[in-house]
Amino acid sequence: MSTGLDRTAKAQTRQESADDARLQFLARARGRFLSRHCADPARICMSRGFTLRGGARRDAERVCFVIRNSFRERSMASKTNVAAIGSDDQFAALTASGIAVANFFADWAEQCKDMNEVFDELSNKFPKLLFVKIEAEEFPEISEGLEIAAVPTFLVLKDGKVVERIEGANAPLLTSTAEKYAKVVESQKISSSAPSAPSAPASEQLTKEQLNARLKALINSNKVMLFMKGTPSEPRCGFSRQVVDILAEQRTTYGSFNILADEAVRAGLKEYSDWPTYPQIYVDGELIGGLDILKEMVASGEFQKIAPSEDDLKTRLTKLTHQAPVMLFMKGNPDGPRCGFSRQIVGLLREQNIKFEYFDILEDDEVRQGLKEFSNWPTFPQLYSKGELIGGLDIVKEMIEAGEFKTALEG
Repeated sequence: MSTGLDRTAKAQTRQESADDARLQFLARARGRFLSRHCADPARICMSRGFTLRGGARRDAERVCFVIRNSFRERSMASKTNVAAIGSDDQFAALTASGIAVANFFADWAEQCKDMNEVFDELSNKFPKLLFVKIEAEEFPEISEGLEIAAVPTFLVLKDGKVVERIEGANAPLLTSTAEKYAKVVESQKISSSAPSAPSAPASEQLTKEQLNARLKALINSNKVMLFMKGTPSEPRCGFSRQVVDILAEQRTTYGSFNILADEAVRAGLKEYSDWPTYPQIYVDGELIGGLDILKEMVASGEFQKIAPSEDDLKTRLTKLTHQAPVMLFMKGNPDGPRCGFSRQIVGLLREQNIKFEYFDILEDDEVRQGLKEFSNWPTFPQLYSKGELIGGLDIVKEMIEAGEFKTALEG
C-alpha cells in the first residue's frame, strides 16, 4: 500500500518528466521559430496543450529570451543599412561618401536606451538610409574630432562632413531629420537612373566667399560678440556657461550666436579665425580668444578697458537700426530665412538690387521684443533706411508696385 509521501514523489516524477518533454519540444520549436520568423515557442507549446509550471516555466522563459535575442541578432545581421562601429577606419570608410545618420551613445546613459530603440525603428522605416551606431567613449578620437560633448548625439554626415546635429533625446526631431534625408537619398537614386541634366547649385550651400562674408557680418554685428554652444539663457557646455557668467558679472553688453544651430558657421569660423575650439569672444571684430584668455584679461583689468559700458536698450536699438544704410531685422539670415515673410522680403530686396545688412532677431530675444516697442511695429520682418522704419513685407510690396521704393531708400 503506497503512502501519501510515495504518491507525492511519483507525482513529482511524472511532472518532471512532463516538464522535460515540454522543454524538449520548446527547444525543437526554436528552429521553426527562427526559420519562420513569426512563431513564439511558448505560444506553440500552449497551442499543443502544454502548460509550463514552476522551474520548468522559468527555464522556458529563459529559452524564449535567448530565442528572441537570437532572432534580433539574426535580423540585425541581415540588415545592410545598419552598422555597429568597431574601428576608426570602419567609421571613416562608411561615412566617407553618401549620407549616413550616426548615433553616438553610451551604455550607462539612461536617455540613450530609449533613443537607441527609436534609432533602430528608424533604420527599419528607412531601409535605404545608412544608420551608424558608435559608443562615444570607446572611440575618443572620433568623438573629439566631431565635438561630441554629450550623449546621445546624432549626426547626419554627407560625404564625411556634418550637415545636421541633434543633441539630447529629441525623438521627434530625429525622426523628421531621418525622414528628410531618406527622401534626399531616394531622390538621388531616382535622378541617377534618369537622363543626366545640368545640375543647379544647392541653395543652402554657400561658397567660401559667401560664408566668409556672413562670418564677418556676424562677428561685427556687436562690439562684443560671443560664439558659444547654446544660448546665454541655456548654455550647452561648461565653458560657454562660464563665459556667460563672467560677462554678466562685468555687466558687458554682447551679442551671441549658437554655433550648434548652424554647422556651416560652426566649422567655418574655426578656419576663419584660426581658433579650433569654442566659445570664441570677439571685440570690435577682432578675436580675443576663449575662456582662459577672457579670465586673464578680466583679472588684469584689460578686458574692462576694451569692453563697452552697458548701453540701455534704446541706445542699443538706435545703434543697430543705424548699423547700415539699409537694415533688415528678420527671422534667420538671407541665405536661410526662418519664416515665409522674411524669405519674401529678402527676395524682393535682391530683385531690386538693394544692398542691405541684416539682424537675426531669433538670436537675441531682447532685441526681438524691444524693437516692437521701439518702432511701434508689432511684427517682423522690419526694414529700416538710415535708421528710419520703412515697414514690413506688405509696405515694401506696395512701395515697389507704386515705384516709390528706391526713392524712399535714397531719400
